[in-house]
Amino acid sequence: MNAIFIGIIVANVLISYKGFNDYAFFRKYEFHVGSIRAGEQIRMISSGFLHADMGHLLFNMLTLYFFAPVVFSYLGNLSFILVYFGSLIFGSLLTMSFHKNDYSYRAVGASGAVTGVLYSAILLQPDMMLGLYFIIPIPAYIFGILYLLYSIYGMKAKNDNIGHTAHFGGAMGGYLITLVRNPELIQEHTLMTVLLAIPIIFLFAMAKTGKL
Repeated sequence: MNAIFIGIIVANVLISYKGFNDYAFFRKYEFHVGSIRAGEQIRMISSGFLHADMGHLLFNMLTLYFFAPVVFSYLGNLSFILVYFGSLIFGSLLTMSFHKNDYSYRAVGASGAVTGVLYSAILLQPDMMLGLYFIIPIPAYIFGILYLLYSIYGMKAKNDNIGHTAHFGGAMGGYLITLVRNPELIQEHTLMTVLLAIPIIFLFAMAKTGKL
């Protein structure tokens, strides 16, 4: 198993475990708009290694376990690191963009980074099949589109505690970084590249028209 992949898993587990047992540590490094705007930008990265509970941590690490090998095999170690941390930062930046005036907004989790890896894997291997709820087979590209459309719905509805904005930003990061590193994908998977871009265009269209 790749040492970089193991290192990321271990970092998430250790930092999350510390946060589970140290409330002050958790509050110091979580994503908090007011603190970030006051100059604590480290939270935009550190929050991606904290999790709300063990279930949250396990779900993200399990998703990473399934899709990271696809990105490693196609792009290599350096590009995987760029996808993972770039998606984490994209997720945090988009969250700040949408919640910059909500000084009390808080969030934690590797979801942005993991979603970026997921979206990168879908772009690299769009014909792979995923198990919806681990049971129902569904093409990866359809899952990616539905996932982002659901994220837009969640951003608009604001009726749960899920960081939909970070998920969406992470997916954008994974998509863009993968295309920058492998621009030939635009020719090899033209239709899939366009289809996967539709939710991203739709999001910014809704934001531009004030519908989010």
